[in-house]
Amino acid sequence: MEQLWVPSLPILGGRMLPLLRHCCDFGSHHALTWRSIFQTSGREQKQIRSWSAQCSANHEGASVSEKDSPKTILAVPDNSLLDARILYCTSPALGHNKEAHPESNKRVPAIVDALEKLELSPKHRGSQVLEIQNFNPASLDDVARVHSRSYITGLQKAMSAAADEGLILIEGTGPTYATETTFQESLLSAGAGITLVDSMVAASKLGPNPPLGFALVRPPGHHAVPQGPMGFCVFGNIAVAARYAQHQHGLKQFGSYPGTGKINEVGQGDGEGTTLNLPLPGGSGDYAMRCAFDEVIAPSAQRFKPDIILVSAGYDAHALDPLAGLQFTTGTFYMLASSIKQLAKELCGGRCIFFLEGGYNLQTLSSSVADTFRAFLDEPSLAAQFDDPAMLFEEPTRRIKEAIENAKGIHSL
Repeated sequence: MEQLWVPSLPILGGRMLPLLRHCCDFGSHHALTWRSIFQTSGREQKQIRSWSAQCSANHEGASVSEKDSPKTILAVPDNSLLDARILYCTSPALGHNKEAHPESNKRVPAIVDALEKLELSPKHRGSQVLEIQNFNPASLDDVARVHSRSYITGLQKAMSAAADEGLILIEGTGPTYATETTFQESLLSAGAGITLVDSMVAASKLGPNPPLGFALVRPPGHHAVPQGPMGFCVFGNIAVAARYAQHQHGLKQFGSYPGTGKINEVGQGDGEGTTLNLPLPGGSGDYAMRCAFDEVIAPSAQRFKPDIILVSAGYDAHALDPLAGLQFTTGTFYMLASSIKQLAKELCGGRCIFFLEGGYNLQTLSSSVADTFRAFLDEPSLAAQFDDPAMLFEEPTRRIKEAIENAKGIHSL
């Protein structure tokens, strides 16, 4: 099995917390109802009624050039943006898959099935919930604002080897793999975030209550580093979207991203003081997250006054997730989504986009994302149907309080 080498770096744990971005002007799968699903033009490949048609491998090296992915004008009517409460894109990356790997191609379909079953899809919600289809993949220049050209080119060239071998491992990145479709499907997932950024800004110009966005995409991106992939992640989808917002719309950034460093790492140079790390002890759950949000995250956001909030939404903090060391519940994620929505309304005109990251128990992942949708719609949580209090144990409250007080002291909160 061939391996693509990138520098060895530690694997970091991503959790669902907001990535705050100071932003300004903005440029899937099955069809359900014509009123509720819109398409962007410019791509030759059709994506209606078929996930597998979203991205196919180029057996001559999976080459994607700028002319292969032209920018298009968003084809969502203004009146639809005014009526919508949720905008979302899906990119399930069905070809990017490894047998028995937790980051599997079953994740996004499980979420979509849950949205349908719980009547949260466009079919059931009409103009309230809109899915944008046929969005463009990110361009190479879009990705190169975050990742090195050498990494992008190396991964692109490795697709021919993946086509021959069926699967390649990327050495030095933890259990990260690539198949012959990985490069193109990763570009498509990054493009979903860019599309939602454009949509969000367009909607915010039309009225005071823009819809919330959700990029239901994979591979995830929260561990990826500029020089390469890491920990299941290929391209940093949320970072690509944020850099696009900066470049295209002149937006200044501030980051509050989980699991990326030690508590005393606060940024450097012009960015000093704008990095906030809050490591929570193992076993932290709803109490810890409520305290962290109220005492650290919200005050930091209020001080910075972002123009848009981008959320790295990792659901692997759930108590039943096979890779988690925390004990969040579906109710915790509902609380977070509701609180972040209110924060966005207070600080940045409601502009907020979630990006799917971790979450490897298909049942808890899908129920938690569905409850996030319910929070977006200001509807009551259904967490009681999914959460069993017996699965929880006492949180380490003393250590949680110490961590929070330490962060408050470092950031003068």
